[in-house]
Amino acid sequence: MKVLDDVKGIKKIDRSDMLDLILKFPDQCRHAFGIGRSFSAPQSYKEAQFKNMVFSGLGGSAIGADLLRSYLSDELKIPLLVSRDYTLPNFVNEDTLFFACSYSGDTEETLASYDEAKRRGARILAVSSGGKLEAKAKEDGTPFISIPKGYPPRTALGYAFFPWLVVLSKLGLIEDKAKDIEDAILTIEELRDGALKPEVKTTNNLAKKLAEALLGKYVIIYAANKHFDSVITRFRGQLEENSKTLASTHVFPEMNHNETVGWENPKKLLKDFAVLFLRDESEHPRVAKRMEITAGIIKKKSKVIEVRSKGKGLLSRMFYLIYLGDFTSYYLAILNKRDPTPVEMVTYLKGELAKFK
Repeated sequence: MKVLDDVKGIKKIDRSDMLDLILKFPDQCRHAFGIGRSFSAPQSYKEAQFKNMVFSGLGGSAIGADLLRSYLSDELKIPLLVSRDYTLPNFVNEDTLFFACSYSGDTEETLASYDEAKRRGARILAVSSGGKLEAKAKEDGTPFISIPKGYPPRTALGYAFFPWLVVLSKLGLIEDKAKDIEDAILTIEELRDGALKPEVKTTNNLAKKLAEALLGKYVIIYAANKHFDSVITRFRGQLEENSKTLASTHVFPEMNHNETVGWENPKKLLKDFAVLFLRDESEHPRVAKRMEITAGIIKKKSKVIEVRSKGKGLLSRMFYLIYLGDFTSYYLAILNKRDPTPVEMVTYLKGELAKFK
């Protein structure tokens, strides 16, 4: 029996039960959709003429905003920036719609950005599962969305994405996305049950096959910049946090103007690389051709794997690849004989930083 087809063996390695969180992700997305629908947007926010939007967050609390930016790039009439820092760009002012996003509510960079946005007069919305951010929001009368506690932030993507997608439509900044959301949730439910869950054997399980192909490799993930730059960022982060595997990303067409040339050295290491091309029907024809040519070049030096998205609409196709990445990173963690949940390096770093106030 293959290692990944031994469900009992998998659970012995996955001592913190990351699998349960991954399996329940479609349910989380549906719950998050409901949270967004139950939120009452202030009338003053609906009437405001915002000139820009800024989302402040780090890690799992920021990727939802990245996905919003990628997904809505053809529809938004005002710029959307994701800020991953203590300070904000100089343009943030009273015409800014500012989103403070921290799963724990205690992310120090987001708390500092919240205070700065408040000083500059921006209209603020906040989301967390509690912590200092919730306390600040309640004290200031800031509109606040409460999400459930107890998740590792990277497993709470549904709560970091779907409430804001609904809120943006309530504020009149985008069209209603209810049908697209339902389709996306249905897509990942079917993907889980029919193709990716542990009971599906490796011969028919794309995530297990990918995990086997990536084992022992340095992973590079490529995709088209438009709509899918954030998808590969998520995929990389899951490999790093769940699988404890170093990975990197780049996008087309930009990588053809620099990184392509780098595929010459170090020659002895290139055989240990695995390159994952995530493809989608929305690719510009010239980008699609660039990807085909580049894959042909890289195949001469390293393993190349191509995966195409599936789903009715763009949101469904994005979440198809996101969910595939979640399962792939999980199975690779099992092959690496590592419990996917703990992130010792992050815990250590936070402990060291706490010594310096």
